[in-house]
Amino acid sequence: MSENTYPSVNDLTLEEKASLTSGGDAWHLQGVEAKGIPGYMITDGPHGLRKSNSATTGEVDLNNSVPATCFPPAAGLSSSWNPELIHQVGEAMAEECIQEKVAVILGPGVNIKRNPLGGRCFEYWSEDPYLAGHEAVGIVAGVQSKGVGTSLKHFAANSQETDRLRISANISQRALREIYFPAFEHIVKEAQPWTIMCAYNCINGVHAAQDRWLLTDVLRDEWGFQGIVMSDWGADHDRVASLNAGLNLEMPPSYTDDQIVYAARDGRIQPAQLDRMAQGMIDLVSKTRAAMSVENYRFDIEAHDEVAHQAAVESMVLLKNDDAILPVAGDAKVAVIGEFARTPRYQGGGSSHITPTKMTSFLDALTERGVDAKFAPGFTLDLEPADPALEAEAVEAAKGADVVLMFLGLPEAAESEGFDRETLDMPAKQIALLEAVAAENKNVVVVLSNGSVVTVAPWAKNAKGILESWLLGQSGGPALADVLFGKVSPSGKLAQTIPFDINDDPSTINWPGEEGHVDYGEGVFVGYRYYDTYNKAVDYPFGFGLSYATFEVSDVKAVKTGACTATVSAVVKNTSNVDAAETVQVYVAPGKADVARPKRELKGFKKVFLKAGESAEVSFDLDDRAFAYWSEKFNDWHVESGEYAIEVGTSSRDIAGSAVVELDGDGKTQQLTEWSNFMEWRKDPLGSQVLEKLRAEGEAGRMPIVPDNDMTRLFLDSMPINSMSVLMSDGGKAITAFMLDEYAKIAETAE
Repeated sequence: MSENTYPSVNDLTLEEKASLTSGGDAWHLQGVEAKGIPGYMITDGPHGLRKSNSATTGEVDLNNSVPATCFPPAAGLSSSWNPELIHQVGEAMAEECIQEKVAVILGPGVNIKRNPLGGRCFEYWSEDPYLAGHEAVGIVAGVQSKGVGTSLKHFAANSQETDRLRISANISQRALREIYFPAFEHIVKEAQPWTIMCAYNCINGVHAAQDRWLLTDVLRDEWGFQGIVMSDWGADHDRVASLNAGLNLEMPPSYTDDQIVYAARDGRIQPAQLDRMAQGMIDLVSKTRAAMSVENYRFDIEAHDEVAHQAAVESMVLLKNDDAILPVAGDAKVAVIGEFARTPRYQGGGSSHITPTKMTSFLDALTERGVDAKFAPGFTLDLEPADPALEAEAVEAAKGADVVLMFLGLPEAAESEGFDRETLDMPAKQIALLEAVAAENKNVVVVLSNGSVVTVAPWAKNAKGILESWLLGQSGGPALADVLFGKVSPSGKLAQTIPFDINDDPSTINWPGEEGHVDYGEGVFVGYRYYDTYNKAVDYPFGFGLSYATFEVSDVKAVKTGACTATVSAVVKNTSNVDAAETVQVYVAPGKADVARPKRELKGFKKVFLKAGESAEVSFDLDDRAFAYWSEKFNDWHVESGEYAIEVGTSSRDIAGSAVVELDGDGKTQQLTEWSNFMEWRKDPLGSQVLEKLRAEGEAGRMPIVPDNDMTRLFLDSMPINSMSVLMSDGGKAITAFMLDEYAKIAETAE
């Protein structure tokens, strides 16, 4: 072995191969010291490095970690709709891993926000798989560009915390392929994450860690994944079954390497499969070797804080701005109310909890900028009853102010990894305080801090302005000051619909499941796909976000470029005197289809910064997947022929213009059988030839004539041809035999 290469599995003993398929401890790979294979560190990090101070001993301590930059969690960063910015965040995260000798950072998590009550919504990206995949790929590409690995997680369908270690997510193939897989698929094909973490839950009764269809057939064979698959911590319940399914690495170790050895010896594990899994671990160590060999590296704390600052700025979504109450005038008398302004909730709870390198609250930022503002905490950051003294102090502070900035939201006790929320509402004491303050001063702006959506409509009348700031990371204070005082215009767009009520969400009827399973009965109609298709009123639609500027999207054009592809273009213009960014969104709206399809689906987006009065043309290439649905009949993606509207706008409900393309379709057909109905025979290119010949034979008197009237056709269209005898007795049997025989002849000729 040279100094630049590690041994292959051919150089290892059976016991050494087995050892590579389990961790050394909770935070390290298991090395093979005798062969020069190191046991590098891997640790948490969806939105920044969480390296435990006790990691060197292998212990798990979620609240004691080395300082690292806390970037906005995905709840906020997803609202940026800015893949380039997200790539910069990934690069910065990697540099911190290099300093701390961490070979793989565990993230990003791209599970779908199926229901807004999900406890980990704060670290997942969107209700939309296209947006989730095309944003989170920046984390993967950015981190790995520096020679550090990522772990795309949690594969797959990990959309709730309730009973998360064992619940079976029962999902149709179509919903898996169209909603719960595409973010993973896009990132695998675009960026090849070095590792993927499988989920705790079962999918249709099979634990993800033991699902060969999931980990091998789909992930490796269909998508071409080249990396390793590791378990979530404690998700591997049968090492032999998991290794056979395609799991390279059990984490943390159960210290049962002997199970793999025995199974390999008695034939329950084939030698080639063990070699593949072990070689994957050697390949991973080899990829990370260069970065882990860098000595005395120190990342630039201030530069990374600035990346976090910009990410926070672009994460905020302006929901309401009546009377142009924002931005706050420089000479305005300001009252700041709400403990979140002083003690920000900047990240979620659980395994992603980071110790920031610095922390600047909104009040800190005001002090640094010389802004004099009255402050009153108003409430405590817990779920305890209201404190009348704090409420009275807050109402007093609001008197005489030109504008009241009220910082409201969810305390950490209300949402975290480990449990799902029970309500969309904010704590009642905060709503009561808002009402009391608004009764004293009508010029109220609410600044929200929350990891998933909260109900807005019941209290919105008490606020002229609403800024959804999500969780903004360590630099949220200065970023908020920039946006609220107009240094920059807000540019965030919702990655998640805000409904009026949790009972409006289609998944709620099956949330969070029962008796060990949860039925994904809404199928592909998740989030806006449901609300828009069924014309359900929402408070704020997917993709929505106001600006201090105004924009116009016009001149929408679409051109067919292939049988199932098209190009769309539009012009976006800043029609105001404020420099700002707008996100142009492209949705595909299929026409009449053989299956139930959403009214529209996001298939492209582009964030464009425009100076006052400036305009730009944007264009998008739409491939065949932009028009396809997953056909369970074909067990494949399918593009039907016909018309498709391509809609361009600034949210799923704010469509500025559309154009129609007529596509040829992919021409897929399914072999016709006696169980195919007349409509399927009529629509099939070969079947239609058979029916034409049947008609001619009937007119010639050589075959019974198939009745052709509206009522008979109504029955025939839905009738398998093996049931023709129901309508025509023996003549029906003859027709069935004739059709099958002629079809076989034509099909043979066509081949």
